[in-house]
Amino acid sequence: MAYTTLIVDIEEHVALIRLNRPDALNALNAELMRELADAVSQANKNDKVRCIVLTGSEKAFAAGADIKEMSEKTFVEVFTEDFFTDDTEEFLRCRKPIIAAVAGYALGGGCELAMMCDFIIAADSAKFGQPEINLGVMAGIGGTQRLTRLVGKSKSMDMHLTGRFMDAAEAEQSGLVSRVVPAKKLMEEVMAAAHKIAEKSVLTTMAIKESVNRSYETTQREGILFERRLFHSLFATEDQNEGMSAFLEKREPQFRDK
Repeated sequence: MAYTTLIVDIEEHVALIRLNRPDALNALNAELMRELADAVSQANKNDKVRCIVLTGSEKAFAAGADIKEMSEKTFVEVFTEDFFTDDTEEFLRCRKPIIAAVAGYALGGGCELAMMCDFIIAADSAKFGQPEINLGVMAGIGGTQRLTRLVGKSKSMDMHLTGRFMDAAEAEQSGLVSRVVPAKKLMEEVMAAAHKIAEKSVLTTMAIKESVNRSYETTQREGILFERRLFHSLFATEDQNEGMSAFLEKREPQFRDK
């Protein structure tokens, strides 16, 4: 499928998806969300893809949802069409690891989109925020839920209620991002991480992603049981045998996803 709001490249088992609405600072409109859902779905189904990277531009990962598109909508319209739900659910169904590479602004829906990824690597120029309150609305793609789980109630309330931005250093300190790198090295660092993940067994990366995400959905005791059963199940795979044999033989493993 040819996209008008995205640029998609697949290289060495990594799908790089770049948001491409430069005139709107990559604001999330209906077309972009539809195309993003399709691109992630296609990457998830593609056996050649083992990791996905989502990024924007140096100036903006995504500076929020498209306000011009939303401004004329009514409650009846957004409620009956379940605005944002279908496309984001498709994104969340992806079983392969997704890394967000964030430079510049990641605001509103852009911050929420980054948080839907499995982890965020930020340029030192990154700024995160949930300033929907300035528009008379609130986050609607998981911002109040995911941000609170990542940075805690106090910082989440602060950001949602005042609309203030969080810079990259604070985002790393708060646990919103995994690491901060110089802006000029962002894509080099992110792609290195993606290629490192792509070297691993897809069966194992899927199991890890599922188990970590389960920690947000259940009690610790049930989560540990879930983790242990997945751990046990990996002993039925050829990749477990290969990985341990390679370690003992002091060589690099050759995983076959079996």
